[in-house]
Amino acid sequence: MIPFKIGQPKKQIIPKTVERDFEREYGKLQQLEDQTKRLQKDMKKSTDADLAMSKSAVKISLDLLSNPLCEQDQEFLKMVTALDTAMKRMDAFNQEKVNQIQKTVIEPLKNFTTNEAALKSDPCLLELEPNGEKPRLLPTTMAAHHLPGRFGSVFPSLNMAVKRREQALQDYRRLQAKVEKYEEKEKTGPVLAKLHQAREELRPVRDDFEAKNKQLLDEMPRFYNSRLNYFQPSFESLIRAQVVYYSEMHKIFGDLTQQLDQPGHSDEQQERENEARLSELRALSIVADD
Repeated sequence: MIPFKIGQPKKQIIPKTVERDFEREYGKLQQLEDQTKRLQKDMKKSTDADLAMSKSAVKISLDLLSNPLCEQDQEFLKMVTALDTAMKRMDAFNQEKVNQIQKTVIEPLKNFTTNEAALKSDPCLLELEPNGEKPRLLPTTMAAHHLPGRFGSVFPSLNMAVKRREQALQDYRRLQAKVEKYEEKEKTGPVLAKLHQAREELRPVRDDFEAKNKQLLDEMPRFYNSRLNYFQPSFESLIRAQVVYYSEMHKIFGDLTQQLDQPGHSDEQQERENEARLSELRALSIVADD
């Protein structure tokens, strides 16, 4: 005898409103995950560009120092040396700024690699106690509330919890369909025995799904609503790092300007002298227009 095929149950085991609520809350967190990843990548690109800029500025000043003109003209050497000092100071402050942003913005946003195999066998994350002594296990879906500095690390755990909930739902549907099939059959002794066994199998599976579903429905909105409390300190730190950096740049380039300015020369006078020198160069036959 070929056993009947277990299909979908006829009974609606999850209210449509509950399923819509779950999809809405999980969708919001998926969007937050994508936005967090993009933000982290954009911040990394920005700091890489900042470092490249200051390193290039230092390279330019070093190239100027090796120019033969520095050996022939002491005034030019003095000016380039001042520029080189300023560029090196700028690079040092820029590196300090980038380090600060890396620690307080990029790392907290980074999605640390999570071992999915370990999550399947143990739906918890390990957290060290503040005194560094005894570790304790945290429920996966609650990890975000206890891991400051690792906001992105909760998403793999959350996704794994959703997968476990989906697997529990499939088991629930399969066993509910099995119960319904036996309920439709003629009530003979063997059928009643199988029906009783199917109901016994269904009960813990149903309870397991309902527990997983309830936990996620309770905690997903809480995690989503806590995002501002997490992001705000990071962005405050970003702003402070930028303010400190640009304040120092104002001082550095202010000092450089004072070193380069000639006493008694106004900006207008300096501009006229520069234009006169450029006119002399343009008058040379080797640069004359065809």
